[in-house]
Amino acid sequence: MAGLAVLVRQVAHGVHAAAALAKQGSAGARISRLARAADRGRHLAGAGAGQHQRQSASGRRGGAEKNGPQAIVHSRGGCTTKIHLVAANERTAVTFSLSPGNAGDVPCGRALVMATGSASVQVAYLVVDKAYEGDETRDLARQLSYEPVVPPKENRREPWQCDPKMYRRRNEVEWLFRRLNGFRRVFTRFEKLDAMYMAVLTFALIVEALRQY
Repeated sequence: MAGLAVLVRQVAHGVHAAAALAKQGSAGARISRLARAADRGRHLAGAGAGQHQRQSASGRRGGAEKNGPQAIVHSRGGCTTKIHLVAANERTAVTFSLSPGNAGDVPCGRALVMATGSASVQVAYLVVDKAYEGDETRDLARQLSYEPVVPPKENRREPWQCDPKMYRRRNEVEWLFRRLNGFRRVFTRFEKLDAMYMAVLTFALIVEALRQY
């Protein structure tokens, strides 16, 4: 629009100058000069319109929709996203990932545990909800040098013992989620791209981690 405005001012100035010169000549010269001025005006106006159209087209190209991973699913309740989180305590997150709202919790949870890597201490516990008590999840925990802490389901033919005191600590990750809900941009996802939403989550987790010191 700035380029078009400049050209319009040039057209108006050119017509005014031609009309002032026409007053000093004959009627035929006046008509001829005004006609030439009008032609120049139409030429400049056409150039300005063309430039404006090119600028608008380039603006549309520059404002094209950004593409990237979007862990969002459209369901009956609206657009939903799941946050999968591994936490060391109620304020310290180890890692997290995103998935669409209709993705299964257990496969995403196993992938996140695998991404966490092997335990760095001799005795490390992996406290998980009862939904993760499957053999595949517990075997993966042991392969990574973690001791899985999860009670067996009632229909297990060979149940195992679970430390109730240690299992109560599974609530710590729920407390961390509750703290994250205090951040509006986490509770209500405004960012379309996963990269932007994960940046917001990272900032919120850093804030919560620093509050314990």
